Amino acid sequence: MALSQLSSLLKKESEAVPVDAPREKIPAASKQAVDFLSLIGTKELKFCTFEDSLVAVSEIGQPIGTFSISVKAVCYSPGGWEVDLEDCFLINANSKGTIDGIPCTISITGYVTKRLETLEQHTKESMRFRDHPIETRTHVMKRQDQLFVRKTIVERDQEIQVDCFSYKWTKLPGLISESANLLLLRLMARRQSVPQNATFLAFDNEHHICTSNYTAFGFQKQRVGKEEVDVFVIERAVHSVTDVPLAWQFYFLSDGHLSRRVQVGSPAIMVILKMPILIDTDEPDPRPTFDKVTLEWDEDPELYSLFLDKKEELQASHATYVRRHPELTALLADFLQLLLLRKPEDVVTFAAEFFAPFSSQRPPGRSFQSSDRPSPFRSQM
Repeated sequence: MALSQLSSLLKKESEAVPVDAPREKIPAASKQAVDFLSLIGTKELKFCTFEDSLVAVSEIGQPIGTFSISVKAVCYSPGGWEVDLEDCFLINANSKGTIDGIPCTISITGYVTKRLETLEQHTKESMRFRDHPIETRTHVMKRQDQLFVRKTIVERDQEIQVDCFSYKWTKLPGLISESANLLLLRLMARRQSVPQNATFLAFDNEHHICTSNYTAFGFQKQRVGKEEVDVFVIERAVHSVTDVPLAWQFYFLSDGHLSRRVQVGSPAIMVILKMPILIDTDEPDPRPTFDKVTLEWDEDPELYSLFLDKKEELQASHATYVRRHPELTALLADFLQLLLLRKPEDVVTFAAEFFAPFSSQRPPGRSFQSSDRPSPFRSQM
């Protein structure tokens, strides 16, 4: 969905959200998590803008769906207008597959800042029970000092349940939404480390605020096509207040490409079938600098020889031009002869009046009429 269309839709729905009091008993992120997010550099994130494409396979290795992630840098405006634009990242994730013969799709579209703060997120989960489709749509919108959540359950194109609530934004430092999580994982994978003792905030399945944490499992071997490569493994756990904890294990190549994803307890896994082209992050070598050296060209035999050759070339060229234009010699001879006869005090003005009649743009007039006046050419020089 285009940015303007999505923003317009979310704006309309946000106006319908009642301004409820922020939910109480919101857990707090740890200082380590908040500090980690505040120190993320823009230069690091620019190497995380690429696409991943994986295949979902069953326990017996049968393909049952697809999974894709894309991250790209965009400009975001809360109201969809081309004003107050903010640089951010557009994150799209799509999962399509079949579970026990039932088609299921999940899509996530989010706008995330350079500090991994979520500006907007649109999540849609759908399941088709024969001719009985059910969708769960969730919109998360940051507006001023509030984070609004609108969750809608749609059955046969009819809204059968709508939940609206909000959180105070000042109580949510360290919040990592599902879209921000995909970018954060790439960053950790490229660093090949996770922050120690860091507790982040997250959304549970009901989009209530809970805690989450990341654990590094180190390096493992994974076969991709005909190659065996080293992958860095990170586990993310989300600790819901009302439900059992959920955990996912992510396997990453050295440049942050996702090679495998496993949800703990699920029979299906996501894997890549062939090696992607790894991103090269080598910086170009700095331009060399050289100390300035005084050039003594007249003492250098080679340079002095070049000087003489160029001098002779120019002299020959000038002589040829004069031979081809004999009127030049006559014109200069006439000027010098008249100059010596008149002997004016102001030579520049005299020269201007001598050559003025040759100009096609000057009207005819008396020659040398201002020879004895102050020269306007002198005053302008």
